[in-house]
Amino acid sequence: MAAFNLTPAEPLTFILMGIPGLEAAHIWISIPIFLSYVIGLLGNCTLLVVVGKEQTLHKPMYLLICMLALVEMGASTCVVPKAMWVFWFNLRDIIKGGCFSQTFFFHAAAVMHSAILVTMAFDRYVAICNPLRYTTILSNARIAKMGLVGLTRAVFCILPLPLLLNRLPFCNNRIIPSTYCEHMSVAKISCGDITVNSMYGLVIMFLVHGFDLMLIALSYSLIIRAVFILSSREAHQKALNTCTAHLSVMVMSYLPGLVSTVIHRFGQGITPYIHVILANLYFLIPTMLNPIVYGVKNKELFDKVGKFIGRR
Repeated sequence: MAAFNLTPAEPLTFILMGIPGLEAAHIWISIPIFLSYVIGLLGNCTLLVVVGKEQTLHKPMYLLICMLALVEMGASTCVVPKAMWVFWFNLRDIIKGGCFSQTFFFHAAAVMHSAILVTMAFDRYVAICNPLRYTTILSNARIAKMGLVGLTRAVFCILPLPLLLNRLPFCNNRIIPSTYCEHMSVAKISCGDITVNSMYGLVIMFLVHGFDLMLIALSYSLIIRAVFILSSREAHQKALNTCTAHLSVMVMSYLPGLVSTVIHRFGQGITPYIHVILANLYFLIPTMLNPIVYGVKNKELFDKVGKFIGRR
């Protein structure tokens, strides 16, 4: 009687290089990355606790800030801990399922992040251009529904990415030149045709992020027009101060991601570690700086955070 080997095959494993070309400096590079991650967690958790405890902050704008904080912490948490294992302990292996899950959650968080920024721009537009109807147009319940729509869009837009990766064959080269499983970084090591992966990534970039940027630009062009109509200098200043924090956050959020996406597809002559550093800045900078920007530029939130820290 023939004997059959019932031992299950070992799962496909990838190897994360970290930052290619700078392996000798991984320990030193890990220090600012880890500190940025910890500062971001502390800042965002502080915002969440303060907004949760203060009834006066239970408003649409602060609900959006909390959504942004949760998404940013989720994006950085699905990347940084594994990166630290690579940097500190040289534990680079990541199984196929874990890698594709990381791809899905990170990119879904990016799309959700973009949706929240669009909603924030709309929130500022209503607050400045139609303040008398603000409470009727934007209630907490409506903001929650808009957040649910953004989450649904993120899931349906990004779900094809791990499915497209799963159909690719991976031969001898299973080394990912990055700190995490970014979609194109994984696709590029396949020995198969990645045209569909590349095209779908570009579609997401232009139809999702590009469309969101158009809506944001439209909102702020209408805001600027409304500001110039205001006769009072104080009204000008108040309106512009209201928008400064949001514009700063949007620049920090979109610029590194768009540059990284373009370089992945068209920057073949650029040193590989530049790709990886930009990809890490994409989620580290907003996570670390957004709580600081909102805490400093928003006086009401700044005062509440100051009182909360003072009580501790």
